Amino acid sequence: MQKTKEQRVHEVFEKISDNYDQMNSVISFQQHSKWRKDTMDKMQVPKGAAAIDVCCGTADWTIALAEATGETGKVVGLDFSQNMLNVGIEKTKHMPQVKLVQGNAMALPFPDNSFDFATIGFGLRNVPDYQQVLSEMHRVLKPGGMIACLETSQPNNLLFKPFFRFYFRFIMPVFGKLFAKSYKEYSWLQESAKGFPGMKQLAKLFVQVGFEKVKYKPYTGGAAALHLGIKKVK
Repeated sequence: MQKTKEQRVHEVFEKISDNYDQMNSVISFQQHSKWRKDTMDKMQVPKGAAAIDVCCGTADWTIALAEATGETGKVVGLDFSQNMLNVGIEKTKHMPQVKLVQGNAMALPFPDNSFDFATIGFGLRNVPDYQQVLSEMHRVLKPGGMIACLETSQPNNLLFKPFFRFYFRFIMPVFGKLFAKSYKEYSWLQESAKGFPGMKQLAKLFVQVGFEKVKYKPYTGGAAALHLGIKKVK
């Protein structure tokens, strides 16, 4: 019986959790930390804010949010892989403002209008329905709240595009085998990136679910992109 995308993704992340942080640095050539720092600079998260980090993985972005909100804030990290969360729990045990929960990004277990900020980093491409997850993030944001999405993208540069595809298809799985003994898992992750919408198409999805003032910024020739949006104040 063929596995659903959800089942395949869950198996992948349960298996690679121990090496995930190291692999992120290897496969992005340390760039993912710079992209996240630039995003946090743009978000301007104040002390005492409430934030949710969807598909939080091992909680790196959750930690950045918690550092910004301080102990008077509230930061929830949500992921459906308990093994990934276990790594994050160890990393955040000194942060009382952080709560890590196992849950489904397609049906966030929180009331409407709960958070000032909602983030998702390199997780949207792995969900079964991009629009459903964005709708859920829109729902749990307070009016005037901000969404930030960091994700792999589709480079527009005709010279860079073939190198990017070659890297994702052939080099990244080899890195996965060398550093994490996970060739098959990292080979599958490049599949999920290959079919992901480009920057303009993703921006349209943000608008369709109700966000306004949607902006996007490419990183590293369009290998990744940041999308920001605001929930309308009625």
